[in-house]
Amino acid sequence: VQLQASGGGLVQPGDSLRLSCAVSGRTFSRYAMGWFRQAPGKEREFVAAIAGWGDGTTHYADSVKGRFTTSRDIAKNTVYLQMNSLKPEDTAVYYCAGGSSWSLRIGNYDYWGQGTLVTVSS
Repeated sequence: VQLQASGGGLVQPGDSLRLSCAVSGRTFSRYAMGWFRQAPGKEREFVAAIAGWGDGTTHYADSVKGRFTTSRDIAKNTVYLQMNSLKPEDTAVYYCAGGSSWSLRIGNYDYWGQGTLVTVSS
């Protein structure tokens, strides 16, 4: 399984951005997919996740709840992170990850994308 994240860029506070994570492999729908981020000088942290096996339940960190939405398109083997009302503190490298079940824990995910940089600045 390979993951390819894209969609990062430089935006202003209050703007929106959508990240994509393309997943190779025919068992895409089976995996829980997570989004994590790592700001400069900080540890990687959980952002959002969507359960696998057709469940589709979503989970969010408190810091992004109400602003970010994750979803998946099984036909396109792609998971998305829609980010609205972006703040400077959202600046980070964002990673997508796949695992057998969703979790807040980094170690629960077996597959990782390469990361895409999101910079929120005026």
